[in-house]
Amino acid sequence: MFRIVFVLDILNGNAVHAVKGERSKYQPVQSRVCSSSDPLDIVSSLKPKEVYIADLDRLQHTGDNFELIKEISMNTRTMVDTGVEKLSDVEIYVGIADTVILGTETASLELIDMAAKLFPGVINVSIDIKNGSVLTKDRNMVMKPQELVELLNGYDIENIIVLDLNKVGTGTGIDVDFLQDIVGLSAHSILVGGGIRGMDDIDALEEIGVGGALVATAVHSGNIHMELLQ
Repeated sequence: MFRIVFVLDILNGNAVHAVKGERSKYQPVQSRVCSSSDPLDIVSSLKPKEVYIADLDRLQHTGDNFELIKEISMNTRTMVDTGVEKLSDVEIYVGIADTVILGTETASLELIDMAAKLFPGVINVSIDIKNGSVLTKDRNMVMKPQELVELLNGYDIENIIVLDLNKVGTGTGIDVDFLQDIVGLSAHSILVGGGIRGMDDIDALEEIGVGGALVATAVHSGNIHMELLQ
């Protein structure tokens, strides 16, 4: 069954509108479906079955939203991106979230390998893409996204997230041909984030075999009905 995963980007305790990964410009969400930018109010209002949480304070080393994430995780399934850089980061969040995300922007291939072995089936890997290339500091992952997908076939991870940072929060649409290539190469379920406009994109993703979509802007704008999250 196709998964529609609601995204919460949390900064200073507020849900913010993420656009193109430009974190310094993020502002509290303005939503047609919820009058508050409080993450707990939003989750209570939308009642999503599954939530992707990005802790932007932790990502930027300015604090964390641990208690907030813990409370959200008591009421719904969660996958958490905290900008994991070391194994202790994984250990902190694996106890409260259903899955912990290791993104190529911050995690090394060695860390992904280690975490997948220690926590099999609890790790999602996010292939963070910027300007068509894998965003990474690890030379072992300097390759085409398709090549990295093939490399990860040998890892005991839950999902691969393909996150196009240039498209996040823009509603500019998806690259169906590229994503179809990714699905064909991967042994894991693929989740797609960035650029999703509405149900036409959801239908297109499902048709090519993508496992699910990460959505926020399309929900707040009313283009994807909140009932589909539940």
